[in-house]
Amino acid sequence: MTYFAGLDVSLEETSICVVDESGRIVKEARAASEPGALGEALREVDLPLERIGLEACSLTAWLHDGLRAEGLAAICIETRQANAAMKTMPNKTDRNDARALAQIMRTGWYRQVHVKSRQCRLWRSLLVARRTVLNEMRSIENVVRAMQREAGVKLGLPSRSAFAGRVRELAGGDAEVMAMVEPLLSVLSTMLREFARLTNRVLDIAGLLLVLRSIWADKMRAVCRCLCNWPASGLKPQFTPYRRAWQATRPSGDHAQRGFRSRYARPMCAGRRRAHQDRPG
Repeated sequence: MTYFAGLDVSLEETSICVVDESGRIVKEARAASEPGALGEALREVDLPLERIGLEACSLTAWLHDGLRAEGLAAICIETRQANAAMKTMPNKTDRNDARALAQIMRTGWYRQVHVKSRQCRLWRSLLVARRTVLNEMRSIENVVRAMQREAGVKLGLPSRSAFAGRVRELAGGDAEVMAMVEPLLSVLSTMLREFARLTNRVLDIAGLLLVLRSIWADKMRAVCRCLCNWPASGLKPQFTPYRRAWQATRPSGDHAQRGFRSRYARPMCAGRRRAHQDRPG
């Protein structure tokens, strides 16, 4: 008999429900929302779990990777589809949500969500951090501009690195305004320095990816040339799809030759005829 589990993940605790292939609830439990605690709780069930369903949330990627590393068949499912199934439950509780997820795993009526790698999530977090710092810098600059306009000072369009100097140059004589603006300029200078660090980090990663991409492209070109020149009779079975994919992108046969002649040869011949007709004598 096969068994299925549903995990309703919250920030502190996770509700666990295990059902058999007929839909009967076998075991229910609660555990901390950590991969180690959840893996231990599922191993205590001591039943062959066919699928373990988690609803997509902020902790799902971390828990999914941890459960997969322990050899458990964790599956991340789409939130909207799970929510539509949970609406049929009479009471909206963590326990009932875990039961609904277990039934979804049993019936197979779900859409699996691809969980990105940890490195990909870190790169995305880096971009989010950089964008957050940039947005906050813009907000502070707009506040400083508004305060300067109240004093009749128009800053114009200075660069971000020259913004603080421009403010001190135009409003340095007003002590009351500078008392309010100076803390904002100090915060802005710190954020500008950290923003540069984040930008350099992004550029380093982008440069590394471009180098790896160029290396991979060169290797694939060499492999494709080798496979294209390899006789089909002596081609190993595992390389056949690559050869077919390469040949699919190249014109071949009489139709391709006719297309080449009609596209290139005819205009060339027509040009020669016109040149011959225009030639004096």
